[in-house]
Amino acid sequence: MLRSETPHERYVERLQQIGLDQTALGKDWIEASVRVLEEAVEVRAPYEEVSYLDPRAAHARGYRLNLKRGQRLTTSFELKGDSSYHVFLDLFFKRDSASRPILVSSADSLSTTLDYVVRRNGDYLLRIQPELLRGGQYVVTVQTFATLAFPVSGRDTTAIQSVFGDSRDGGRRDHHGVDIFAPRGTPVVAAAKGTITSTRDNRLGGKVIWLRDELGRRHYYAHLDARLVTRGRTVEAGDTIGLVGNTGNARTTRPHLHFGIYERGVGPSDPYPALYQPPTDPGSFSGDLAVIGSLVRVSRSDARLRSQPSVRGRPDAELPLHTQMRVEGGTGTWYRVTLPDGTRGFVAASVTESAEQPIETTVVAEEAPLLSGPVGGAPETARVIRGQELPVYGRFGSYLYVGTPRGQLGWLPL
Repeated sequence: MLRSETPHERYVERLQQIGLDQTALGKDWIEASVRVLEEAVEVRAPYEEVSYLDPRAAHARGYRLNLKRGQRLTTSFELKGDSSYHVFLDLFFKRDSASRPILVSSADSLSTTLDYVVRRNGDYLLRIQPELLRGGQYVVTVQTFATLAFPVSGRDTTAIQSVFGDSRDGGRRDHHGVDIFAPRGTPVVAAAKGTITSTRDNRLGGKVIWLRDELGRRHYYAHLDARLVTRGRTVEAGDTIGLVGNTGNARTTRPHLHFGIYERGVGPSDPYPALYQPPTDPGSFSGDLAVIGSLVRVSRSDARLRSQPSVRGRPDAELPLHTQMRVEGGTGTWYRVTLPDGTRGFVAASVTESAEQPIETTVVAEEAPLLSGPVGGAPETARVIRGQELPVYGRFGSYLYVGTPRGQLGWLPL
């Protein structure tokens, strides 16, 4: 019998073997692992979030990232408090809105880090899910890195003056690389560990070098003034392999290195994402750690629910004063929240306050049900009688979140 290849899939197999997949909690856990991929929150690296997973419920967290071929994605996960249980880290590629996510990487069973070199442009879904009846507060950090050393000594991506896809020969062909300008004779270095596969001249590139790296990518170094390696040699990243020049069809231009990447089944691909080292510091969380996993409410009239933790994030909704929500996590100056109707997004921490103290009281005009949610048809949890004065802790739509003299909390229709 073949074993499933990921720790998450093996865990599902164990649940099935002992029949827990037929229990309500087991079914909820499995369903959550699928649903979270549809509900993943869009974020941008570098990203760090302090978050909370309720161990009493079957939860998972999902993050959507748009990544470019050649980047290295690194995700680290740190549990706060009890760390004696397993958390599953899985990465999926989402080809388009209609396709099913494709699993591309999983953390080892004992690892809290997932490392992946991106092979296709597009959206990726990161899933975080603890074992059943486990949870608590955690910190997740998502960063992206260059996968190649910069191929011209002393330069970086600011020296690139002609990018991938630029028109050439009056539009008859496209530029299949990047041009990195530097003085003649500047050392050209291996962008990765690999093997020199060719050192032939050609009409367009002049003196060129081909290198195959350990990921199977073929690097093309062109317009060299001189080559300092021979075919078959193994080099390390940073080893000098040639000198910047303007040979081939670059004779009328300033000295520069044309650098390209070719992959089997893909052809030429843009080297820029593999060369560019983006910022890696996500910044620290400045909100209130005490409210993670708890209820807060809107404290100002200009609050907005946004799709991302940034004022550039799409404003999905205006939030009236005292709108109640649950804080699922925090990043920078933002809370990741869930509204009472299940809507998710980000709210600036500065426009919220704790919902522990009442904002006012209300007198019940007629006997009414206390509901578990602010929607018609929600289960009734208690009844309140006419004339009772109840503390109000928040609002949502046409409902008040109130407490009873017995300490029960619920939603009261207005």
